[in-house]
Amino acid sequence: MTIVGAGGYWLYKYRLTVPLPLFNDIHYVVESNITLSEVAKDLMDKGLLDYPTALAWVNLARFQKRAHLIKAGEYRVPVGTTPQQLLDIMISGKTIQYTLTIPEGWNFYQLMTAVRAHPQLIQTLAGLSSDDAIMEKLGWPKQHPEGRFYPDTYLFPTRTTDVEFLQRAYKVMQAKLKAAWKQRDQDLPLKSPDEALVLASLIEKETAVAEERPLIAGVFIRRLKKNMLLQTDPTVIYALGKTFDGNIRKQDLKMDSPYNTYINKGLPPTPIAMPGKSALEAAVKPKPGDTLFFVAKGDGSHHFSTTYEEHECAVIEYQLKAKFPNRYHNQCKIYSNCAACRS
Repeated sequence: MTIVGAGGYWLYKYRLTVPLPLFNDIHYVVESNITLSEVAKDLMDKGLLDYPTALAWVNLARFQKRAHLIKAGEYRVPVGTTPQQLLDIMISGKTIQYTLTIPEGWNFYQLMTAVRAHPQLIQTLAGLSSDDAIMEKLGWPKQHPEGRFYPDTYLFPTRTTDVEFLQRAYKVMQAKLKAAWKQRDQDLPLKSPDEALVLASLIEKETAVAEERPLIAGVFIRRLKKNMLLQTDPTVIYALGKTFDGNIRKQDLKMDSPYNTYINKGLPPTPIAMPGKSALEAAVKPKPGDTLFFVAKGDGSHHFSTTYEEHECAVIEYQLKAKFPNRYHNQCKIYSNCAACRS
């Protein structure tokens, strides 16, 4: 059937321009590979269109050569929408987008916890408990997952699977890492983009101050060149895993783990977190200088030192003086020229 003449005009005016019977805004999903006629039937089943209106809706769209232009996805249909406007909505492709944010510095366990908790992601990995099994399902078997997913806020439509989401974040990280590696300084003691990713993860966990990341990268690079231990606490915390209670003890610094940079020279075997853009850039373009040490000042920033003696004084000033006065006085007996001891 086709809409013709006065009858067709009447159907258009009194059927296609009258609002749908909605009392609240609704979400409507246009399935993949579905025809407009099938959508019209579904709308009739849901009581949103009667038969004459559905017939007019489909035929007018065919007459206008727009029936094939509808796009799959989930759409918001507000109260007051007419059938003609509904067709415009479905052709627009402006689907409802959901979000999931991966913060910089998260590890793989935190990422999977967030993915599994998201109500709009279709869960296909629920039965997989090991990292190896998950990575095999994603298409990268035998690859350690830590640090491989780019931290960002991602938009995605309905019916997105957990696998699709993770594959997307993985591919973004690969692209970001490749771009950073191309811009690297040529004298770095790093053999591959993967080593740059590992270093970036250490930088990410050491500071949240973006301006400090090239400085910290410089310290790590110079230590690597001098074959010094990196001695970075975040690697020990990563090795402790769920047993970490907020404090690092002396015995923790001696534990036998490939991630313990207090006893193992060089980089740890894998990243320890997901680094963001500034950490990736810092890893391949560190700040030149001669500093080899840094210590947290307690305000989120760090003090950088060239010599061990200067570093010890900084430790006295920023970590011992207020919190551990007895240790502070004992240290001052050794470093009597330290400005912190004289104040």
